[in-house]
Amino acid sequence: MEKRIILFLVLSMAVIVLYPYLLEKMGIAKRPVPASSAPAAKKKDADKAAPAPALPPPAAQAPSLPKASVMLPPPALTGEHEQEVTVETDLARVVLSNRGGVIKRWELKRYLNTDPKQPKPIQLVPADEKGVALIPPLTVEVLDAKLQERLARGLYAVSGKDLNLNEGRPAGEIGFSYTDPETGAQVTKRLTFHHGSYLVDLTVETSGVSSSTTLSLGTNFGIHQWEEGFVGFIGPATHIGGKLDKATPEKEDLRAGQVKWAAMQDKYFLAAAIPADAVLHIGVVRKEGERLVSVGLRTPAAPGTVASRYRLFVGPKEYDTLEALKIELEETIDFGWFIYGSWSFVRAVAKPLFYAIRHLHDLTHNYGVAIIIVTIGIKLLLAPLAYKSYKSMKDMAAIQPELMALQKKYADDRDRLNKELIKLYKDKKVNPVGGCLPMFFQIPIFVALFNILYMTIELRQAPFLLWVKDLSVQDPYYVLPILMGVTMFIQQKIQPTTMDPKQAQIMLLLPVFLTFLFVTFPAGLVLYWLTNNVLTIAQQVVTDRYLLPKAPAPATAPAAK
Repeated sequence: MEKRIILFLVLSMAVIVLYPYLLEKMGIAKRPVPASSAPAAKKKDADKAAPAPALPPPAAQAPSLPKASVMLPPPALTGEHEQEVTVETDLARVVLSNRGGVIKRWELKRYLNTDPKQPKPIQLVPADEKGVALIPPLTVEVLDAKLQERLARGLYAVSGKDLNLNEGRPAGEIGFSYTDPETGAQVTKRLTFHHGSYLVDLTVETSGVSSSTTLSLGTNFGIHQWEEGFVGFIGPATHIGGKLDKATPEKEDLRAGQVKWAAMQDKYFLAAAIPADAVLHIGVVRKEGERLVSVGLRTPAAPGTVASRYRLFVGPKEYDTLEALKIELEETIDFGWFIYGSWSFVRAVAKPLFYAIRHLHDLTHNYGVAIIIVTIGIKLLLAPLAYKSYKSMKDMAAIQPELMALQKKYADDRDRLNKELIKLYKDKKVNPVGGCLPMFFQIPIFVALFNILYMTIELRQAPFLLWVKDLSVQDPYYVLPILMGVTMFIQQKIQPTTMDPKQAQIMLLLPVFLTFLFVTFPAGLVLYWLTNNVLTIAQQVVTDRYLLPKAPAPATAPAAK
């Protein structure tokens, strides 16, 4: 029985961690990439947006961005002077340029990179590299290539000056306008920033443009780090026609329907365009190159002036902040990820765990302590199952001699052996799979906690104690994985076994294997498993000594006279 449980654990860990990597290395499987969908039928009104809420802070971390490989329209016109406007709020520092009327930099003040010597605010606008230009955020795209070039590189007239918003000045507006000298087409962009909010109100007006226009969020805007790995989703995401779509197309994908939002995201950060009027929009999702993607919202051509209103959300994926918008933007945090998919049963476990950990953090001010308390709670909840499991293993160990006798007697008759084993289990009232029950419930909890530690920005750079400065990354000194391996070894030694001595010795290598496996896991996840092992050992000792009935001592023969 013990052998089955251990094999179940090993296979589960292998499936969770190693299987996706193996398929990718062999070239058998890749992340799902759908074929581009054709534009669907026209839809009605887009959702009306809720007022911009004040947003809470948290702590920070960060890394760097991928290499660029996408070309934009030709270089800047010569002999012209570019003007920049800076907006400062308590949450962000934004630099806008009148060349194209676009966003040049967007820094999040409360989230810093991981450079210990010189930590800097997270930057969400990727920089051009090695002469390759990326599409900047807020670029207006049209079908006429020459007009597109002038709109993207022309110098816009600026209304408004540098803004420094605070409680005394909670909002401010910056405007850009451009008139094409050849066609007379006009484009106007007005941005209203708010103190205490990651939301920006945006209005885009066009006139004299004969084709549809697309407001582009730009290449990789909102993606701070494109990580290699198999957890979570990085790239474009849209909520259109009631459907959440996180797929990256091969080239360009047009998604029609009632648009709630179109966004770019990485594990922790997000840039989203949210329609705030009844204008018909089509989502445009485009792959610009390797690790280079963009999203935009397309507005059909119309005579006269076409005005579209949006809200931009550019900031961290804080669950409460996104949920307060009431447009399901919090669904970009995938609590249900499991092997290149999103499973509802994992999400059903992860969300309550996340709420519990966060609530306990509010009380203890330490996410490590919160994880330990949650682990104790889970252990108490599963205590009845653990008792039945341990009792089942003891019962199986007690009938081991009879099992061995049957296996020897009917070694050449598998059907008869199975019937005799079933009869033995029934006569002895032993459940051969009873020992697997706790592990059956542990695996979803393990995967759910894995998602919480990997996906939620609340646990990013969250310290525990001493050397553990960030629970979302691996233990830098491997102390927790080694302690976990030691506790697993002790647990194996004290639990009942149905194996022969040679098999038992071989299975003692399992703690070594899992220790090396857990070395790369987040410290918070290893802390959970370590705490669970310690509690399991304590539970086994208490159950064995105080709860299970003692086996009667064998009767001694009377002494001969």
